[in-house]
Amino acid sequence: MIVSVIIKTLNEERRIGRTIETALAAIASVDGEIIVADSGSSDRTIEIATGYPVRIVQIMPPAEPSCGIGPQLGYQYAKGSYICLIDGDMELDETFLGEALDFLAKNPKVAGVTGHVEEKMLDSLEYTRRVTRNAPEARTGSIDRMNGGGLYRRAAVESVGYFTDRNLHCHEEFDLGVRLRSKGWLLHRLDRRFVSHYGHSINSYRLLVRRWRTKYLFGIGELLRASAGQPYWKNVLADLPELKLWALVASWMLASLAVLVMVPAKALAGSAVLVLAAAVVTAMSIRKRSFTMGLYTVVAWLFHTTAVPFGYLRPRRDPRQWIESRELGGQDVENAPAGLDGDGNRWTGVCQRVG
Repeated sequence: MIVSVIIKTLNEERRIGRTIETALAAIASVDGEIIVADSGSSDRTIEIATGYPVRIVQIMPPAEPSCGIGPQLGYQYAKGSYICLIDGDMELDETFLGEALDFLAKNPKVAGVTGHVEEKMLDSLEYTRRVTRNAPEARTGSIDRMNGGGLYRRAAVESVGYFTDRNLHCHEEFDLGVRLRSKGWLLHRLDRRFVSHYGHSINSYRLLVRRWRTKYLFGIGELLRASAGQPYWKNVLADLPELKLWALVASWMLASLAVLVMVPAKALAGSAVLVLAAAVVTAMSIRKRSFTMGLYTVVAWLFHTTAVPFGYLRPRRDPRQWIESRELGGQDVENAPAGLDGDGNRWTGVCQRVG
């Protein structure tokens, strides 16, 4: 088996059919398999997926949904020498795998290769902001993470112990990237399309609230907790420039709170806080050339900054443990890769199969 395409899903009934169809087209020219790794969908995602020649696995209690648990769930069942990771709302470019495999064959020190993520839902302020940021990790050539997925060399993943950290509600691909680079591996982005991404079409502010409820925003704090004391701790701090921004935002929030509490004239204190907030929004609106985008950017800062301590204080489970899961129909589980159970003992692919 050459390539295992892992499609991570959670309530993706609108797009999952098309996602699987593009993945099937992509593996037509290589020896591959498709694994739908589901984090507990309550819609028709599983029903739709069962209509295709794919393997479907799903988390079971006490496992809980997170961005990090889906890829690791698929990985623990995968048999391929290379692991391609995509989301259930993406369409995989049909010719990507061939070019990516060729690149990895010619560059043995590269652990993973990806391409550009073409965002299709630009009516959302969040995805528009993501596209216009021009972040370093989204550029062509050597990169520090493969946001949006890509093709990974299995031998490289095995050298760092596990694929993605089940505890992380976001930044799981950054975490994988920093662990790989700490072992001397490289990551690369080709100047070509990898996937088309359709994302969420809901109101951007509602999306922020949803991401708080699902703990997505807690991911950066969880990442800091996961990397604390690790040899790559300094790399995490250096490669996340948003930490400096959020430190400034935290200082602004604390200073505003101090003014409201300590200044006797509450009306004056409230006015001062509002004037400062208006100045920040105005400055961002000028920079973004849009009041709507400027306001949303500042609100997003406040959400992200507030979430950091919540994420850092969350308890962790050993990311090397087998994820409690079941197989929904499809093929039987045989020769699953070895790992550690909850007591640190070796497991051999034991799972519950349904259907």
